Amino acid sequence: MSAVLKAPAVSKARVAERAIVLRTRGLRHGPIARLVSPSDIGELIKPFVFLDLFDISATGAPNFGWHPHSGIATLTVLHEGAVEYEETTGVKGVLRAGGVEWMRAGRGVWHTGAALQQAKGFQLWIALPEELEHTPSQSHYLSADEVAEEKPARVILGSYGRAKSAIPAPARMNYLDVQLAAGERWIYQPPSDHDVAWLAVSEGALRTPEPILAGELAVFEESSNAIAIQADTASRFVLGSAVKHPHALVLGRYSVHTTHSALAAGESEIQRIGNQLVTAGILR
Repeated sequence: MSAVLKAPAVSKARVAERAIVLRTRGLRHGPIARLVSPSDIGELIKPFVFLDLFDISATGAPNFGWHPHSGIATLTVLHEGAVEYEETTGVKGVLRAGGVEWMRAGRGVWHTGAALQQAKGFQLWIALPEELEHTPSQSHYLSADEVAEEKPARVILGSYGRAKSAIPAPARMNYLDVQLAAGERWIYQPPSDHDVAWLAVSEGALRTPEPILAGELAVFEESSNAIAIQADTASRFVLGSAVKHPHALVLGRYSVHTTHSALAAGESEIQRIGNQLVTAGILR
């Protein structure tokens, strides 16, 4: 037990390091860079199947409007600004800088949101395991001071050192929001069964030992080795590690499921909720 609770240290010791197997700047659509989609890199790093790096203004933000999901959880880490949100579950509010949004779509939900001021951060989708993909929708919103922390990381999902996320995410995955000072070195040793690992940089410049610059995503080889990171400049990045999702990804427009029958059930529930929104005059 004590080995689990002891915080991994910043160290200069030599460790077996994971090699990078893929780097990308994704595809940019205005203020959004799509770094991962379920139909491409998502297959390599599942259960992490989608990742956007966004920097949107209140006046120039894309109009997402009401849209549905099933079979996944969406996770927003807001570094700067403020965004409003609303779900068909009745949950609504404002997410502010440093806050975290977790919405487990499960069998189906619709939601909408908009930037209230310049908003920067990451949005991630996680493919849910078979036992959760048809559970009722559930959401969890954390303010900045509710996010567990073990320097240099804020623990968004899972655990690191003595810190454990308050979000009830699927087991055997970590998602960290990390800041390093210029010249700082950090070694992340994932749990031994976390064969999937990646990171995406929002600010600064890292070496792992290859350079990774702001706006880039790096995918590491599947192994149990550590990830050693050197910050050449003050840097901020997110890092994910997990046991690889065992199922093929069956894709809908806004959904990811484990089988075609599961996708059909999710899309049926999405349609049912959509019809309610039309009846209520929210959708046309």
